Amino acid sequence: MIQINGLNKSLFGGGHTVNILNGIDLVIPSGQFVAITGASGSGKTTLLSLIAGLDEPTEGNIKINHQDITKLNEDELAELRSQHFGFIFQNFNLIPTLTALENVALSAELNGTNGSKKKSMELLDLTGLVNRNHHYPSQLSGGEQQRLCLARAFINEPSIVLADEPTGNLDSQNSKRILDLITDLHRNKKSTIALVTHEPDVAKRAERIIVMDDGKIIEDSMPTM
Repeated sequence: MIQINGLNKSLFGGGHTVNILNGIDLVIPSGQFVAITGASGSGKTTLLSLIAGLDEPTEGNIKINHQDITKLNEDELAELRSQHFGFIFQNFNLIPTLTALENVALSAELNGTNGSKKKSMELLDLTGLVNRNHHYPSQLSGGEQQRLCLARAFINEPSIVLADEPTGNLDSQNSKRILDLITDLHRNKKSTIALVTHEPDVAKRAERIIVMDDGKIIEDSMPTM
């Protein structure tokens, strides 16, 4: 479960204060698929970064499974991320000198996951990349690289997956395939998913849609599937 209370984020510079988030209160139950949407600059990605412990709030707290992560130091946050989080980035962030299989397996090995190669191959098979396992990221298309990111994100069976514009650089066909995979993985792995997007059609894939504007939540709905 993700619990957020009174969350504010401000930046100071040039004699001015810029408020990025303004009093966010939010609860995301375990296993829910949530889309966070809104215009550029509404605070979506900042909220995701704070949930991941990659940034510090100005005020408020964030609890992951009842643990207040705003009180953790960097080593504790790194441990939390390795044990509980999976990440899907718009810009992939794959290691160019490692093959597809090695990119997925490395995350498992660093986390001490048993049978990392076997599990990696199973996820590559699930994401349609098993025959590309010896290829490097530069040898894969954009859609294939994003599918590789999905395999990497789910290798450690994280309880929470954070996705930042995972279809932002893809065409409509590849976007649909990525969303189908995220939906299937969510259904099979029971992970909590928080997906940031500015695309309404992408947001509609989620069980719950949160709309942000000017650093605030202005709408919170459960769309009809």
